[in-house]
Amino acid sequence: MYKYFDFNHITFANPAFLILLALVPMYYFFRSKKKSALVLSGISTNWNAHAGNRIKWQFLLPVLRSIGLVALIIALARPQNTFVNETINSEGIDIVMSIDISGSMLAEDFKPNRIEAAKKVAREFIESRYTDRIGLVIFSGESFTQCPLTTDQNILLEQLKNIRSGLLEDGTAIGMGLATAVERLRNSKAKSKVIILLTDGVNNAGLIDPMTALEISKAYKIRVYTIGVGTKGSAPYPVQDQFGNTSMQQMPVQIDEILMRKISMETGGKYFRATDNQSLQKVYKEIDRLEKTNIEINSFKRYTELFFLYALIAFVALALEQLLKLTIFKSIT
Repeated sequence: MYKYFDFNHITFANPAFLILLALVPMYYFFRSKKKSALVLSGISTNWNAHAGNRIKWQFLLPVLRSIGLVALIIALARPQNTFVNETINSEGIDIVMSIDISGSMLAEDFKPNRIEAAKKVAREFIESRYTDRIGLVIFSGESFTQCPLTTDQNILLEQLKNIRSGLLEDGTAIGMGLATAVERLRNSKAKSKVIILLTDGVNNAGLIDPMTALEISKAYKIRVYTIGVGTKGSAPYPVQDQFGNTSMQQMPVQIDEILMRKISMETGGKYFRATDNQSLQKVYKEIDRLEKTNIEINSFKRYTELFFLYALIAFVALALEQLLKLTIFKSIT
């Protein structure tokens, strides 16, 4: 029954008839002026107890007539319930984001720091890729799968929100970060398999050499985009003294760009250098453009005729009005 009155999904085959709805109040306006004198005369000459009770309920006649006329006009406009079916066919892309969370990612050449800036642009990237499966790997002195491949953006974004420096042993294990991301994609059946590896340092830890991880990436035909984050020259790093007090010190920015370029070039990806928040945002937009999902949407509309119920309401209301006029309200109409 709800579908007959769900006007958010109802269209009209003959909407021009709806203009007649404006005539209904006009009809009663002119009719009331014409009959006002006759009503007063009828009450004075035919008044009795029974007539008084009937007059109290006489308002039912115009109510029924209004319902009947409105329903009849809607029926003439032919209301239809519209259902839209959409089938989305997308070229599958599986993406793993491998993010460095080492202590140096707390440097404040990005605002508020490198790791928070990286999380912000990663979030925007994820939200724009709603048809792709995306996973999340973190690494510092070791690596860890924070979230496996998923299309559930809520879960993925919650896991991204929870990452911070200090979750793993400190260091920069680029080989481990890449190898763990490859492991997440190894059994993927997607047409395109992509890793976005973000780091601010040089490989100095981990059990897997970056060159070994590169060869594994090539073997599984995984394209790797590498991002080096950090300003040119030096950047302010938080440093703790022996008493646990933190102070900012200028430290040289060291990124193994030769390694990053080699990994991306040999896997068919691209290397980017981001020196501030704006350039990092541009990097992710460029990757989003390069790895665009092909989406084909097939849709069709199905209409269900709803006029019969309105026609039935009109018939019942108008018939009941005439029946009451000829019986109960005969002597006062």
